[in-house]
Amino acid sequence: MFLSDIDIKKGVDNGSIIIKPFDEKKLQLASYDVTLGNEFEIVDRHQIFASDPANKIYPNTRIITIADGEEFVLHPGENVLGKQKEFIGVDLEHLILLSGKSSLARIGLVVHNTAMLFNPGHKFYPTFELVNSSNIPIILRPGMEIAQLIFGKLTSPATKSYEEVGRFDSDNSNHFASKK
Repeated sequence: MFLSDIDIKKGVDNGSIIIKPFDEKKLQLASYDVTLGNEFEIVDRHQIFASDPANKIYPNTRIITIADGEEFVLHPGENVLGKQKEFIGVDLEHLILLSGKSSLARIGLVVHNTAMLFNPGHKFYPTFELVNSSNIPIILRPGMEIAQLIFGKLTSPATKSYEEVGRFDSDNSNHFASKK
């Protein structure tokens, strides 16, 4: 069962849903709009012939920070990781789905390749898998609305939180997903 605006707000108020900072203007009829943060992880593609996941060979990456009011140019065919500005989470009775915004999809921006499900008990700053599928550059700015979160209520609580199954960097020192 997906949550309406009324239920999302109730969840934020009672603590079963975490959105920090919460802005009621970003609350939609059945979703919540989230914004792009300041950090991007980019690939140093000139330093590797090819990625070879079976042999755990991945390109080197580096994190760059874009100041508020500045821009990041995402070139055609480019794939980067970007952080969400809002800290989010849910209890063991809810999950979150990430969805792109149709206005950005129309210009070729993809916000997730595979990671659209956020499990019960997960609390974090999500990472966007940003891809420019168009043939012209797309300008991204910290603070721009980039995606929406859809909240679902489970039929029964999960038996463990995301942290308990060992899939979460609890100290949040690794801001982006490990690739090595």
